[in-house]
Amino acid sequence: MKKTDLSSFENNWYRPGSKIKIGIWYLVNILFFKSSLNPFSKLKVLLLRLFGAKVGKGVVIKPNINIKYPWFLEIGDYVWIGEEVWIDNLTLIKIHSNVCISQGAMLLTGNHNFKKSSFDLMVGEIKLEEGVWIGAKSVVCPGVTCHSHSVLAVGSVATKDLEPYTIYQGNPAQAVRKREIIE
Repeated sequence: MKKTDLSSFENNWYRPGSKIKIGIWYLVNILFFKSSLNPFSKLKVLLLRLFGAKVGKGVVIKPNINIKYPWFLEIGDYVWIGEEVWIDNLTLIKIHSNVCISQGAMLLTGNHNFKKSSFDLMVGEIKLEEGVWIGAKSVVCPGVTCHSHSVLAVGSVATKDLEPYTIYQGNPAQAVRKREIIE
């Protein structure tokens, strides 16, 4: 049985952008997104667009959020992103319209291959379809699609795709019931 050897780790294949672009974004992220000093969603949306994100109308972005690389981010219309959300997008995250991502939720597109001694980086896109609700302190793992109007309950971990109009809870998240929409 092999042991993990982090000295053999290398991910030269992964190039998310130029070092200058990443460095400038790092500063902008600290000053305007990870800070409580900027409560203005419109300024955040403008900055995201300047860095290559596709952002729709009516998007609400609360203070103290962290976005890894905005050029790997697509956000539809009327999306709410709560305080202390971490969008760790090493690759594309696509958030469709009318999605709510509650406080402290994490969208994680990267992981490591524990089966290899070199602990290789692995990435997988995340898709949050129309009407999805990601509950507070929940985690969406790499490669997961949360289908239309699915709900990931508070503190739950989505390790596989969530079916439409279904509520999920737990770690790993399991379907607990169908979601009802009352007009």
